[in-house]
Amino acid sequence: MQTLKPKRYVNVYTEANPNPQSLKFVVNFMLVADGESYEFAPQNVEGSPLAAALFQTFPFVEKVFIAANFITLTRNESIEWEEVVRQIKQFVQQYLEEEKPVLTQTASVSSNAIRAGDSPIVQKIKSILDEYVRPAVEQDGGAITFHSFDEASGQVRVLLQGACSGCPSSTMTLKAGIENLLKRMVPEVKEVVAEGV
Repeated sequence: MQTLKPKRYVNVYTEANPNPQSLKFVVNFMLVADGESYEFAPQNVEGSPLAAALFQTFPFVEKVFIAANFITLTRNESIEWEEVVRQIKQFVQQYLEEEKPVLTQTASVSSNAIRAGDSPIVQKIKSILDEYVRPAVEQDGGAITFHSFDEASGQVRVLLQGACSGCPSSTMTLKAGIENLLKRMVPEVKEVVAEGV
């Protein structure tokens, strides 16, 4: 006799963030490993069956960002969140209850993991971003990832993802918060700029 597998209980709720074009959909379990993040656009969904399904079902979605226990969607101007939030929550809940894959092996991960070739300064920058900045940025439905450090100029380049990408307040946060923190904790840092914003 075949025993029925109990259905996964999935709770989905939303959290607003400073970017009015984005909305964070939080679930009651981890979707990806802590510290990892993934971002997809309609023309680049390789590695995420969930992102592909969201783009196909909701054509107004411009970006899908997946990190920790949440999915941040960025919409275009054709629709307001109030019109579609219920359908999206139901879709995500059903997708996850059916235990369909969120990611595949081909997904390209972003993280601040320290690598063997990182200089001591880069290791310190990554540690600060991961320990002090990432939790606050994830709270707003986004991620910040180390991109590069130029020792000659003291410039740190970071990649903003999810709700942070294109957010009106992200430039101020980057300069007033993140840049000041890094300059204070790593004297070699003179400036922080965002890549691809």
